[in-house]
Amino acid sequence: MAPPVKILVLRFSSIGDIVLTTPVVRCLKQQLPGAEVHFCTKRAYQSIVDHNPYIDKRYFLEDSLSDLIRQLRAERYDYVIDLHNNLRTRLIKLSLGAKSYSFDKLNLRKWFYVRWKVNAMPNVHIVDRYMATVQALGVQNDGRGLDFFIPYKDQVETEWLPDTHRHDYVAYAIGGQHATKKLPLLRMIELCWKIDHPIILLGGKEDREVGDEIVRAIGKRMIYNACGQYNLNQSASLLQGARVVFSHDTGLMHIAAALKKKVYSIWGNTTPQLGMYPYKTPYVVIEKTGLECRPCSKIGFDQCPLKHFKCMNELQFDFEVKELRKKKNLE
Repeated sequence: MAPPVKILVLRFSSIGDIVLTTPVVRCLKQQLPGAEVHFCTKRAYQSIVDHNPYIDKRYFLEDSLSDLIRQLRAERYDYVIDLHNNLRTRLIKLSLGAKSYSFDKLNLRKWFYVRWKVNAMPNVHIVDRYMATVQALGVQNDGRGLDFFIPYKDQVETEWLPDTHRHDYVAYAIGGQHATKKLPLLRMIELCWKIDHPIILLGGKEDREVGDEIVRAIGKRMIYNACGQYNLNQSASLLQGARVVFSHDTGLMHIAAALKKKVYSIWGNTTPQLGMYPYKTPYVVIEKTGLECRPCSKIGFDQCPLKHFKCMNELQFDFEVKELRKKKNLE
């Protein structure tokens, strides 16, 4: 009998990208008998991997890459699965000397799509491209979607919420790593009026002020601003309790997909064709199509490069939230 293998998976950032690697971790652990699966990421993202039962050991990048490499060398890995594929992960692979398999980032295709609007991107979700990285090991996608594990201590109790939001609400993740991936404030307010249902706003401390503006415009009976009030796992718990989820192209969108929630995904400067739309869950794409300037970036900017921000300012809210219509019909 062959001895069990020891495998290191590398993905340093960010929230959504790490969640999108979870099928690889699960399939490695379940399909390779006796496999010991380790995961390495930045310390800031520890809470995403801490409670994943398919990970046997965790390593975290902090201040010193050399210190991290010294720790990893002691493990004597059989394989390194590089799902980040940047300079630091290349240095790690070189230092460890183990057989490695690296994710193809398709940077040239992305550049043509963003710079010249020539879309040569494969019609394949990034999760399936991550899975292709481990195909040589005989590991196949099990089709079960993403994982996100919420510890009991971070399950949000209904008593923690305002009376108006304890029994039924919509979650709206208003954050985004870059401004061009988020609706402007007035459009967020317009969307909340459109939803016309108790809404919990989710995001980080940096989103708190915008959330307060939405509360002032619409009122506390409809809007509860949870931005910056809960940690990431607690925010996931609030997503789990929501009837449906609205989200910009951000990490909470992928956590909602992991929790099998229906997602109304809002797209600005990025597009679903880049391969990072909600995975293995029902979803609706809300985007302004037909713009010659879109996508302008595979990530985002602090402001629209052309100053008009048409991708968000001209976005039409002409969809129907069927899940809420059914609720109102029953009342």
